[in-house]
Amino acid sequence: MADTLVDVEHVSARLTDPDWLLIDCRASLADPLQGRREWAQAHIPGALHADLEAELSGPVTPATGRHPLPSHEAWTATLSGWGITPMTQVVAYDGGGGQFAARLWWMLHWAGHHNAAVLDGGLAAWQAAGLALDVSTRLRTPTHYQPAWHDDRVVTTEVLRGLLDAGCLLVDARAPERFAGHHEPVDPVAGHVPGASNHCCNANLDSTGRFLPPEELRRRWSTTLADRGAAGIVSMCGSGVTACHNLLALAHAGLPPGRLYAGSWSEWIRDPARPVANEPSR
Repeated sequence: MADTLVDVEHVSARLTDPDWLLIDCRASLADPLQGRREWAQAHIPGALHADLEAELSGPVTPATGRHPLPSHEAWTATLSGWGITPMTQVVAYDGGGGQFAARLWWMLHWAGHHNAAVLDGGLAAWQAAGLALDVSTRLRTPTHYQPAWHDDRVVTTEVLRGLLDAGCLLVDARAPERFAGHHEPVDPVAGHVPGASNHCCNANLDSTGRFLPPEELRRRWSTTLADRGAAGIVSMCGSGVTACHNLLALAHAGLPPGRLYAGSWSEWIRDPARPVANEPSR
């Protein structure tokens, strides 16, 4: 069973295996309905669809970020509705690099379901291999899934402030220009959490949208981690989605698992009293 990445060859050989479940995570921050429309038009045969807003997130409140985690009860109901059992190998994919699929990967591991992986290269790799798409889905019998929660992997804003005071390594997965505060296309405040480091999630990928080999990931992450190691890392981004991509990269590289600041930047800036850092333009 795979718990980080799986390639198209392995997935294509398992399309009819009832213990394997493919879930299409395509999404768009600009258009919440785009992912489901694309899935309805064509997807990997048998794949279900995971809606970023309705299933991979909980309700947004004045205190949360843009994509808060769903409640235990809501996420358990979703997993049960998908017919997942402890033996199910779940493979998440999106259009390419895994930035949305990694959110589902992390949430499955959060619930204690370790038979969860991301299709390396996503739908683009599937099509590049000449494999077919269609509109079929696999009917699955609902289950009564029993999660084994890993809530110790979730960091709240209140906990983060204490961790920052203690010198934790907070790594932001957003693009460098957003981290620096030079360009902010999504959130109303630009910048980053003071003390955070930047490791853009795109740096985990090669030119085809596949993850770099573990040894290259370890080399690239060694600069970000310096001499502090990965065990204490807290990963964040704009809303807790692409932050999961960095956690997947660390896991694929064989490094210790970090934690997710689920609220991320969009929650941090809800309170104007929280400090904001910007880097000067060059």
